[in-house]
Amino acid sequence: MSVDAEVILRTESVSKVFGGFTALRDISVDFRRGAITSIIGPNGAGKSTYFNLLSGAFAPTSGRVFFEGRDVTGLPQHRFAHMGVAKSFQITNVFPQLTTHENIRVAAQALQTCFDMWRPRAARRDLIDAADALLHLVGLADRRDRLAGTLAHGEQRALEIGMALASRPRLLLLDEPTAGMSPEETRSMMDLIVKLASERTVILVEHKMKLVMGISNRLLVLHHGELLAEGTPDDIRHNEDVKRVYLGKREH
Repeated sequence: MSVDAEVILRTESVSKVFGGFTALRDISVDFRRGAITSIIGPNGAGKSTYFNLLSGAFAPTSGRVFFEGRDVTGLPQHRFAHMGVAKSFQITNVFPQLTTHENIRVAAQALQTCFDMWRPRAARRDLIDAADALLHLVGLADRRDRLAGTLAHGEQRALEIGMALASRPRLLLLDEPTAGMSPEETRSMMDLIVKLASERTVILVEHKMKLVMGISNRLLVLHHGELLAEGTPDDIRHNEDVKRVYLGKREH
């Protein structure tokens, strides 16, 4: 297979069957490097299943997944982080009794292959500096010493993204990053995603479609486990099939 340097992730004819139920059917997509690609669709469209295939949580029943030209189909999920793929889940997953700084430092330390067990953690200047930089990046520098459990929901989501970034990924996968957020928190998260995408590729699953229309370079629309359409926001906005099954008459 020829390798296109502009394609960071590729699925070739992937399908996923659970028992007798086909959750995904024959989806082939190239994800372009340096872009924000959003996966949208009605409830039950297969978005979460496809996201889990992209992140290595599920292996496809058939078809192949390639990351930077390498066949990664069926590799253990922990291998994805070491290859340069990180993800943030729909349900916030932080350590509530640790500070924001400690959360990110733990995430960074977990990815280091060598540990000096005799050296105090506080002396690990590289981890401390990396955590401070990530807190600044995700807008939580002024929450450095706050317990994660006391943060607002949107701040916890930003912290979780900071933890995902500790592995310095080239590809960041976000599962409904604005779930449960207020309008103000949602706007802040979308601004953060745009900022993060300036240095890495971002793929997100999101149901707030009008919002992703404003930040995405490309959108995939799933319906009943199949790829209904893909293209730019304008392509999707004017696609008659998409309007029929998802957008309705509310989009202009």
